Amino acid sequence: MSTTSTGSLGNQDLVAVNTIRALAADVVAKANSGHPGAPMGLAPAAHVLWTRFMQFNAKNPKWINRDRFVLSNGHACALQYIMLHLSGYAVSMDDLKQFRQVDSITPGHPENGVTPGIEVTTGPLGQGISNAVGLAIAQAHMGAVYNKDGFDLINNHTFVFVGDGCLQEGVASEACSLAGHLKLGNLIAIYDDNKITIDGDTAVSFTEDVEMRFRSYGWNVLHVEKGDVDFAAIEGAISEAKSNPSAPTIINLKTTIGFGSLKAGGHDVHGAPLKKDDIVQLKTKFGFNPEESFAVPSGTYDLYHKVAEKGAKIEAEWNDLFKAYSDKYPTEAAELQRRIDGRLPEGWEKALPTYTTSDPAVGSRKLSETTISKLAEILPELVGGSADLTGSNLTRWKGAEDFQHPSTGLGSYKGRYFRFGVREHGMTAICNGLAAYGGIIPFGATFLNFVSYAAGAVRLSALSHLRVLNVATHDSIGLGEDGPTHQPVETAAWLRAVPNLAFWRPADGNETSASYLVAILSQHTPSVLAFSRQNLPQLANSTIEKATKGAYVLEEVANADVTLISTGSEVPLCLEALQQLKEQGIKARLVSMPCMEVFNTQSREYKLSVIPSGAPVMSVEAYSTFGWGAYSHEHFGLKAWGASGPYDKVYAKFGLTPDGIAKRAAKVVDFYKKRGQPVFSPLISALDEISE
Repeated sequence: MSTTSTGSLGNQDLVAVNTIRALAADVVAKANSGHPGAPMGLAPAAHVLWTRFMQFNAKNPKWINRDRFVLSNGHACALQYIMLHLSGYAVSMDDLKQFRQVDSITPGHPENGVTPGIEVTTGPLGQGISNAVGLAIAQAHMGAVYNKDGFDLINNHTFVFVGDGCLQEGVASEACSLAGHLKLGNLIAIYDDNKITIDGDTAVSFTEDVEMRFRSYGWNVLHVEKGDVDFAAIEGAISEAKSNPSAPTIINLKTTIGFGSLKAGGHDVHGAPLKKDDIVQLKTKFGFNPEESFAVPSGTYDLYHKVAEKGAKIEAEWNDLFKAYSDKYPTEAAELQRRIDGRLPEGWEKALPTYTTSDPAVGSRKLSETTISKLAEILPELVGGSADLTGSNLTRWKGAEDFQHPSTGLGSYKGRYFRFGVREHGMTAICNGLAAYGGIIPFGATFLNFVSYAAGAVRLSALSHLRVLNVATHDSIGLGEDGPTHQPVETAAWLRAVPNLAFWRPADGNETSASYLVAILSQHTPSVLAFSRQNLPQLANSTIEKATKGAYVLEEVANADVTLISTGSEVPLCLEALQQLKEQGIKARLVSMPCMEVFNTQSREYKLSVIPSGAPVMSVEAYSTFGWGAYSHEHFGLKAWGASGPYDKVYAKFGLTPDGIAKRAAKVVDFYKKRGQPVFSPLISALDEISE
């Protein structure tokens, strides 16, 4: 075996580290795809962290007080899968051999819910470190709420590996800046400073002083110069980081990408398998049989088995502590257990407000504020905040305490309201981490237009099956004077195109309550709740129950000539258009569709009762009409950008008035009558019966 110095650690550790390096080469080579370089460079840090510091029980990957590990540079996931395998998680050697293969549990980047022990989905750079900030916030909050003298129940750390690419992404800057402000001493980042990205040496684009940058954020900054070989220095740095409770820590770990390879130190080893001759020399250098693949010495397995046994013992001791806590604080213990289990309080939905036509017309952002205020009283797990738009989003409930480090005098870690600052992308990525921690239902808020700034994190909410609520006010050209720069004409279309994401656009108070009801019940689906600035009347035939189906018939008529289908602030306009059409002798029915995605999950029978055959269907929405072809024959909306001016004048400019709607509906009726052909529901498709 190689005898490279390991400081105070023994030869057994060196063998284990070189085993990780050789496995990384084998895993990527067999797949003929992947990134061997970072796993080989980070092997010492991973080994030291997992064997000396990480607290976890591989047999119970969801233990609430486990330390969280996030691989922000997710392309290096061969390393994480190897660590999970060695540590006794349900990741077998055969799973390692199926790296990057269809339906394996070792996909090309870590995915939450696919592999035991993976906390968050990473790969899009910058997201993991931002998720880690959310995980750290979650621990700080849960610990502040439930820990008592002598009962330090929730005290885990969040460890994150992060690379040059992550630190170049803006979302990481947003999240790390906030983490420094919040003084998250439970967050420890290990920066793989190997000076290589896909384009080559970082000298071509990334020459900032990262350490100085993080000091300016308020982080504790440590440095390990010889991260390839100085295991003792790595251990010392992590130990020092854990001893600092008043600031997050970043350890600048100088490593050599692809350590041991013939291509070590260059970008060639970043994103391609090692060649066969390179793997032979690598294993020979490290004292392994070059003819063997996926080999793990018994001593390495023994070392990691002891780590696993220690972790199981730590959880058993925690369970004893929780039992004693339950005896002394039964109310708090029951609530904590309920939140860990993901159960909602009995009867919580009764807090949702209901409305009748006697209630005043108000903007749905105001209806959202009322709903949040009611829910905050009964759902202690509901936490959230706004991206510097609290007064516009109306998301802070009366009596809310801000989540702040106690030393600031601005709040405490018990606080449930977050001041995210002007950081939409960071906010949403942090909310993903909050949701992934468990026991928390997070929301973030901004204008609907600026959800686009957070697109990468929104997409990962959906891919990760995380219950994150995105409160998006000022939802259309109805915000008026701010003009096209703020008016989201295209945003709904891309949000509706994201799989496993519910986009809600309620038309009144009952639909607003329904949107929150379904969003909170949807444990594995994120939601975007779009609310108006302008006032909306309470609709005569709306109910929470009807709206929870995603779409329902608001106004019915026998033998209809046309069906109008609409969302949000355009539904009341359509109601007025119905009356004009009636005066013209045209029988029109109206469907309110607050959420296409939820409607799609209803039974075929129900969907065809809402959008039946027999008459043409025309959609009406103050957005791009893209995507409406699945539900309507004709589509009335915006063909380009909005305009700046009072909202009613802007609606009038584009014909989105009762007169304009009625005029177009009449043309649709005339067109289809002249065709003289049967009109089938747009829901009926030749591909309906094909199972993908």
